[in-house]
Amino acid sequence: MTAAVTESLVTSFVEATNRHDAEALAGLFAPESVVIDDNTEYRGAAQIAGWIQEHQIGPKITLTVVDYDQSTSTLTANADGDFPGGPLPFAFRFTLADAIERLEVAPA
Repeated sequence: MTAAVTESLVTSFVEATNRHDAEALAGLFAPESVVIDDNTEYRGAAQIAGWIQEHQIGPKITLTVVDYDQSTSTLTANADGDFPGGPLPFAFRFTLADAIERLEVAPA
């Protein structure tokens, strides 16, 4: 990581993504969490597990941290993997408590 990420859940998200560890990623989310990615909402453990498999694990995404804004819990990272045109910059905006309650993913 090139930027200082000060939140352990965000660090764990990056590390689990880069290890392609679906179980560890799923364990970071609360049971009723919401992920919004590519204008689609994924709600609850089953849908988020599907999102993790389709959007993180399947394309073997790796994240290179560019910036982390602690005030908004927004991680900017370059995503690379088995998809055309990579690496691509994305913003990951987290809502955090004891787990990830909400994650919004958008092009950066």
